[in-house]
Parts: sequence; structure tokens; C-alpha cells
Amino acid sequence: MTESLNYITKSIPNHYVGLKVKTYIKDELELSSRFTRKAALEKRIKVNGRIVKLDYIFREGDELVVSLVRKETQDIDAENIPLDVVFEDEAILVINKAPFMIVHPTKNHEGGTLANAVTYHYRKNNEKTIVRLVSRLDMNTSGLMILAKNQFVHAKLSQSMKEDKYEKYYVALVKGNYPKDLSFIDLPIYRDGPGAFNRVVDKRGQESQTKVKVIDVKEGYSLLLLKLMTGRTHQIRVHLAHLGYPIVGDELYHGDIEIMNRQALHAIYLGLDHPVTDEVLHFYAKPKDDFIKVAKELHLDIDKLNKEALESMMDNF
Repeated sequence: MTESLNYITKSIPNHYVGLKVKTYIKDELELSSRFTRKAALEKRIKVNGRIVKLDYIFREGDELVVSLVRKETQDIDAENIPLDVVFEDEAILVINKAPFMIVHPTKNHEGGTLANAVTYHYRKNNEKTIVRLVSRLDMNTSGLMILAKNQFVHAKLSQSMKEDKYEKYYVALVKGNYPKDLSFIDLPIYRDGPGAFNRVVDKRGQESQTKVKVIDVKEGYSLLLLKLMTGRTHQIRVHLAHLGYPIVGDELYHGDIEIMNRQALHAIYLGLDHPVTDEVLHFYAKPKDDFIKVAKELHLDIDKLNKEALESMMDNF
């Protein structure tokens, strides 16, 4: 690991001389109060190489170092499951998730999950980090996911999502001729009863917004590009089904399961600023083979979703 991704190192400017460490951290480093308190308790804040408390008063020439890495444990078994790594550095891991894979262990699925595969990947590379999901994908949805390698990175990425600085695009095959003028869906989503798995559109629900662009329409089926403006559970699936355009293969929301044995939904593109370096990152993962096969059988032009074409569409999305 490189120092720049594990530590924040700052030479203190003169106008902060005489002020407290916590003031500088709050004003300049964009670290949450919770993270800062934990860093102080765990002795991860130093000035000139010495551990200090948050009320330390800066002197001229001081250098502040904040360690971003915590010692943490997690009870997830490591399993040697193939993992399609799209990008990795000391801060983040971007993977292209296979369909039919649960993201995190549950009472009924303790193994065979993405988290088991990632745990094995980290241990194989001697990385002492835990599985930190920034967002999730449903079991039968494929495509891009990002994981954070420490608490600081997770907080930064979560904040980016709230501030709409994190772009995630999906592609879907749906039943019906989707109208091109229906490009923005703004319908609240509600959990249908205590402990219910499925969601419904209901005025009691949370605000939920999805942008839609029609890529192709043929013989009663449509190929869509979608962008989440909010991140509700099953959001795309619920919105499309409610409007009468269920995703092909989506049994829960009345999709056509005779054509495909899982929902035809894929996270195709991800754009974000690197949480540590601020470098602009773009990732692309073409749809899985089963998605492409069904699209071609429906005579939908899947070739319109190559990376170059996709990026040009985003300018006018």
C-alpha cells in the first residue's frame, strides 16, 4: 500500500497555528465527526510523529498525519470462487458480478457469496481489510459493483452517492414497446408489508427516481439504458413493472420467465471520482452472454451498447 492511500499528510498553514487539530480536520479534510473521534481514540492522529488528541494546539511548522486504516475483523469464510476484477488499488475494488450470486451471506446462504469470494481475494493478496460494500446488486442482477477497502473510503463514496457525484447505469430487456417520451420515472417505492421482500409503488413510500433512454424496440420488446437517481431496493424492477414494462425473466415482478431464467438487468457503467486521489474513473462491463443471447433472439440491437456508443449517449442523458 502506498502512503497516499493509507494516510492523509498535511503541513499546517500559518493561519491554523494556535487552533485545535479538530478544527483543521473539520474545515479542511472533509472527515466525518464519527470517523475523527474513532481515529483519535485509536491513536491514529499524529503531529510531527507523536500521537495527539483532538484538542492539540498547532504550532508553526507542524505536520499532521491521519491514518485512514483501522484494524477490523469480520466473520466471513474465504472461498476460492472466481472473481472478475475490473479495477483494484489500495482504496477500492471494482468487480463485474456474475448473475445467480448472492452478494452477502445470509442465514439461508452462508457460503458461495460475493463476500466469500472477496474475502478469499483479500487474503490471497495479504490485505488485512474487510468486505465493505458501497452498494449492492440483487442475486440475479449482473454487472459492476464497487467495494471500499477502509472506513474513510467507504464514507467518501457513500457521500458521493448522496451528492449525485456517483454515476451508475444499467441496461435492461423489457416486455412491451417502451415509449421514448417516458424518459423520467418519479414514483415512490414502498415495502409491501412488514418483512416483505417485494416492493410496490405507493404514496407512502420513499421518493424514487429513474432516468430511462430507449436504445431499441422490436416486436413487443425493448432494450433500455437506465440511470438511478435514487437507490431504492429493486427500484428499476419495480418502476418498470408498475408502468407495464416488466423486465424479461423477473419472476418476482411478473417478467417473462420463459425467455430467460433470471432478470435481464445488468450494471453496465460506473463513473466516479477516486475517493483519495480525486482522479475521474470510468468503468464499463459489457452485458453477460445470456443477456446478449436473448437480446439477439429478440432482434434487439445490443451492439448499440458498446463502450464508445454508451459514453456518447451519456452526454444527452
